[in-house]
Amino acid sequence: MTSELQRIQSLPTWLVGRVADRGRGMVADAIAAEGLKLMHHAVLAATAEYGPVTQADLGRRLAVDPKDMVGTLNHLQCEGLVLRAPHPSDRRKNVVTVTPAGTAVLSRCGTLAEAANAELLAPLTPDERKQLMTLLTRLHEAEESPA
Repeated sequence: MTSELQRIQSLPTWLVGRVADRGRGMVADAIAAEGLKLMHHAVLAATAEYGPVTQADLGRRLAVDPKDMVGTLNHLQCEGLVLRAPHPSDRRKNVVTVTPAGTAVLSRCGTLAEAANAELLAPLTPDERKQLMTLLTRLHEAEESPA
């Protein structure tokens, strides 16, 4: 007979959540070497991809509360990784751009994150890793598209 705890722990949602938590922790530990937290890394990556971008648009794209975005950008700016300047046509808004130092840190963090993910997936064969990514991508895309 299966206990309630065993039943819960055998659910795909429980297992995926546990693996995701471990993976996030491994990536967080890896990028901490660059002085960044996961949110710093995400904001830096979004700034590099979408920039120059308004601070408000960054918050919307990443679903980050404006107060949290200010704190994150303050950290990144103090580290010299992004610049904020008044928007040319609307001085009430700030435009955020990534600096060359930010681009370099982003590249190093990407390498560190890839290494952490390789460590996470080390128990799987290359074919199993590919299959896992295919299945996870399918689940993720199903979430985004209407049924």
